[in-house]
Amino acid sequence: MPLPERDRMQATGARDVLERLRRAAITQSADDMSRLYAVDAIHEFPFTAPGFPSRLEGRDEIVSWIAAGWKTNTLTYERYRTLATYDTDDPETIVVEQEALGTSASTGDFALPNIVVLTVRDGQIARLRDYVNVLAAAAAIGR
Repeated sequence: MPLPERDRMQATGARDVLERLRRAAITQSADDMSRLYAVDAIHEFPFTAPGFPSRLEGRDEIVSWIAAGWKTNTLTYERYRTLATYDTDDPETIVVEQEALGTSASTGDFALPNIVVLTVRDGQIARLRDYVNVLAAAAAIGR
């Protein structure tokens, strides 16, 4: 039995984009990140720490910020663990509870919990709200 259109859109839309986003983060591929974000994308960090942006606008700003972080960050993401994925009334938006798992050059193994609200348009990220646990991130990098 074929999936209803809403489920088909989510299966090939936001969930697929989430997996490609995770792969790009693990491989630290700026080219892959650039292909994932729409030109006018917005990436927000509703919970942030001093010195970090709460909102990035446009593909170039987003990818530049991410790539700069890879160069200075002591964290290496190795995989993600999905705790739960929730559908929304918008078939192009999902909410994901997850953990980024990896190794820190400063502190060893880490698990960074976060919640992502991901909205895609035409197979690209239109908006990503990244509720990262800033205390866990600071601990992972040894602060």
